[in-house]
Amino acid sequence: MAKTQLLQGTLDLLILRVLALGPLHGLGIADRIAQVTRDALRIKAGSLFPALYRLEADGLVSGAWGESLTGRRAKLYTLTKEGRKQLADAKKSWARAALAVRQVLEM
Repeated sequence: MAKTQLLQGTLDLLILRVLALGPLHGLGIADRIAQVTRDALRIKAGSLFPALYRLEADGLVSGAWGESLTGRRAKLYTLTKEGRKQLADAKKSWARAALAVRQVLEM
């Protein structure tokens, strides 16, 4: 299967959207994205964790150490109020960009 390249900022949008459903640890976020996209998007740790650290530094997500579903110690990430606002704005921007790309592809 060919690898799918993501536009800059898309990973942040996907992470925020997954966290809107509830707190998850990093690999849980990657697994959820893979599951929903039927493995079309597989996010590697080398991309995921820098994005999570950046989102946390920007105040869009908060992280706290806890326990994963398997009982292992893991940092659980939660969407903040600012993160919810950013998610809403990013979804609107993505919809406009997707429409523009679709128009060019269908011309």
